[in-house]
Amino acid sequence: MRALPRYVLFALLTVYIVWGSTYFAIHVALQSFPPFLLMGSRFLVAGSLLFAYLKWRGTDYPTRRQWRDAGIVGVLLLGGGMGLTAVGQQYVSSGMTAVFIACSPMIMSLCAGMFGVWPNKREWLGILTGFCGALLLSGTAELSAQPLGMMALLGAIICWDLGSVLSQKKLHLAPGAMGFASEMLLGGAFLCVIGFARGENFNAPITLPAFFAWSYLVVAGSLLAFTAYMYLLSKVRPALASSYAYVNPVIAVALGVLLAGETVAPRAMLAMAIILASVLLITLARKPVDEHG
Repeated sequence: MRALPRYVLFALLTVYIVWGSTYFAIHVALQSFPPFLLMGSRFLVAGSLLFAYLKWRGTDYPTRRQWRDAGIVGVLLLGGGMGLTAVGQQYVSSGMTAVFIACSPMIMSLCAGMFGVWPNKREWLGILTGFCGALLLSGTAELSAQPLGMMALLGAIICWDLGSVLSQKKLHLAPGAMGFASEMLLGGAFLCVIGFARGENFNAPITLPAFFAWSYLVVAGSLLAFTAYMYLLSKVRPALASSYAYVNPVIAVALGVLLAGETVAPRAMLAMAIILASVLLITLARKPVDEHG
């Protein structure tokens, strides 16, 4: 990991740690927020804050095409990826969500392969090793799921990975953070529209834990980690950018044990070692990137 450019390393660790904790935060926030309005409001607020800051700094507005492409990516990543994840978490445990999403690097690699960016042998080995570790980890905690939740998560993964690849290979967002802000704005607005169309509302009382969980999702999950993820997509290969899907289950299961009273079997340590080994393989397989990140 020390061989990685410092900004890439910081972004990678941010995505690993923060997104590993957001599964539990979403689970808590869903006690007071309806799923689509939960995800939509967090990205709409985060995008608005980032957009306002950038305009205050004098950043140019996105062009019409950049707004269009930001809308496409926002609908796929946030509308499909995040929205369906929130739906799925109503029917599966937080740990199971993280484990199920462990197949994301394989799907993203296939999507990237459609544009000629196939994983090399060491990356494939790391991807398969991480998936095996996630499967092993799935048997170390109290995990549950219903078919509807699993279908929602599968749709979420496909939308997320396709949007991630298109954002770098086909579509053109505004440069830098303005692209992330416009994407969050349009994706968040789309989620809110879907939520209201489904009859969701904020009439239910919002508990203090749910509000703090929502605030954490806005600041850490959206402003910090989502921006870091989009940065990674522009700097490293898909296999490394998507390796968060293997590390997140470790953090999610650990939080489930600490905060939700879930139990972990002894083989969890073996599963975690396998997952960390897979990340090491993928990191060593990376192609050189700009040392100034």
